[in-house]
Amino acid sequence: MNEKLTIAGKELSSRLFLGTGRYPNPYVQNKAIEASEAEVLTFAIRRVNLTEPNEDAILQHIENQSFHYLPNTSGATTAEEAIRIARLAKASGLSDWIKIEVSRDEKMLIPDPVETLKATEVLAKEGFVVLPYTSDDPALCYRLQEAGAAAVMPGGSPIGTGLGILNPYNIELITEQLKVPVIVDAGLGNASDVTQAMELGADGVLLNTAIAKARNPVMMAESVKLAIRAGRLSYVAGRIPKKKYATASSPVRN
Repeated sequence: MNEKLTIAGKELSSRLFLGTGRYPNPYVQNKAIEASEAEVLTFAIRRVNLTEPNEDAILQHIENQSFHYLPNTSGATTAEEAIRIARLAKASGLSDWIKIEVSRDEKMLIPDPVETLKATEVLAKEGFVVLPYTSDDPALCYRLQEAGAAAVMPGGSPIGTGLGILNPYNIELITEQLKVPVIVDAGLGNASDVTQAMELGADGVLLNTAIAKARNPVMMAESVKLAIRAGRLSYVAGRIPKKKYATASSPVRN
C-alpha cells in the first residue's frame, strides 16, 4: 500500500487531486488542503493573473509552495482556445502539466469529445503533460491515451452535481483497458463515492465542490483522504465474486 502514483515520471504519494475554487475563505482552503494531504492542486487558468502568477490572489494564499500545479482550461469551448490557454500558462512558468477542459454546454458542462481529442493530440506533441477531462466513454478514453494523454480523467457525473458515479460499469471498463493512470473527475459528492471510484480500479480522484462546499470542508477533506486509502486497499485485496444464491460461511457437514 506504499505504492505511489506515477504520472509522466512524477511520483505522487497522494492519489487525491484537489481543486482550489469555491471555498468560503483562504483559511478554510488551506486547512482543507492540509487535511487532505493532496500534492496536486488544480485551478482554472482564466482565474490566474498570468503576468504575475506568484502574486496571484489564488496562489498567494497557499502557504506551502511545494505543491504540483495542474492548471485547467475551464471555459474553453474549442480545441484552439484550450491550446492557446495551455501555451500561455506554460509560457508564464506556471506548469507544463495541463488539464484539458473543453465544453460547449454551459448547463451540463459535458466535455466536447472531438475538441478534447484535438487539443490532447496537439499539446501532447508539443511536450505538455496532458490530462484530459472527458466523459465515461471507454472508446474515447482509449483514443485519448493513444493521442498522448499522460492520464485520463473520466467524469463520474456532471461537474458539481454530487451525483456520484452514474455508470460504474463504464468506469471499470476504462480502468481495465487503459495503461495510463485513470483519475475519476467530477460529480463525486462524499467519501463513499470516492471509495467506489477506487474500488472500481481508479488510480486517483479529483475533487473540488464536494470538499469546498461541504458543511465542514476540513472534515470532508480528511474523510476523502481516508476513503481513498480504504478503496485502494479494497481494490488491491480483491472482492469476492457476486453470486445469486447464499453460501453458508460455516457449512454443515453430514
